[in-house]
Amino acid sequence: MMGHSHAMTGAIGWLALAPALAALPLLNESSRFIESGIMATALTPAELIAGALICAGAAMLPDLDHPSATIAQTFGPVTWLLSKIVNWVAGGHRGMTHSFAFAVGMGFGAHWLANTYPIGRDILVVLMVGLALRAIGIGIPGNKLGSAMVNVGLTAGIYVVFRSLDVGYAWMGLAIGLGCLMHVIGDCMTEKGCPVLWPLGARFVLPWKIGIKTGKKFETKVLAPVLSVAIVGLLFVRLAPI
Repeated sequence: MMGHSHAMTGAIGWLALAPALAALPLLNESSRFIESGIMATALTPAELIAGALICAGAAMLPDLDHPSATIAQTFGPVTWLLSKIVNWVAGGHRGMTHSFAFAVGMGFGAHWLANTYPIGRDILVVLMVGLALRAIGIGIPGNKLGSAMVNVGLTAGIYVVFRSLDVGYAWMGLAIGLGCLMHVIGDCMTEKGCPVLWPLGARFVLPWKIGIKTGKKFETKVLAPVLSVAIVGLLFVRLAPI
């Protein structure tokens, strides 16, 4: 799948599962009393949207093993060099990073970082939001520098808004782990599949696969619009009652 498809599936995964997952212990910082006096926990609208953006950005992380992927080009030579290293460590594209172990590891690692070091949490927020914006194509067509500046400006603005709304990030690790997992599931719907149980080398393809070919008409003309509609629908469902 292409970067924008992965990002959108990450957002969909979060919007679909977050309300249920928010009830898990230690994953929600928003606690308030309802009229009956019983403590209720739920994500605020701002946290729901923040999680969707972070999960969308995290859905790009497995492709760090591909030097030509969107994520590898996001921050110029720095991410390109990091991608070359990850590609070598992972054994090539769709290796270690396209596995359940990677998704779990990234989730727990992000949870520890976000809850141990506030600056680490802030860096993760900025990186994931920046990746999400880059993935969905926000920028100036044909102008890499201009697009980068637009990305930086929007990311900074969104970060400031989240700070002003006092967004809590106890769920950070969950969003990042889920984003990585959604990427793996998406690539399992393509013809090549993924080594889900890495370090075992066997590649898995979902039984109901439709044989998506990356960048072809089905993904760009059919799948992308369907995913966009799904995101809008889920946002309406999740935010309307609030």
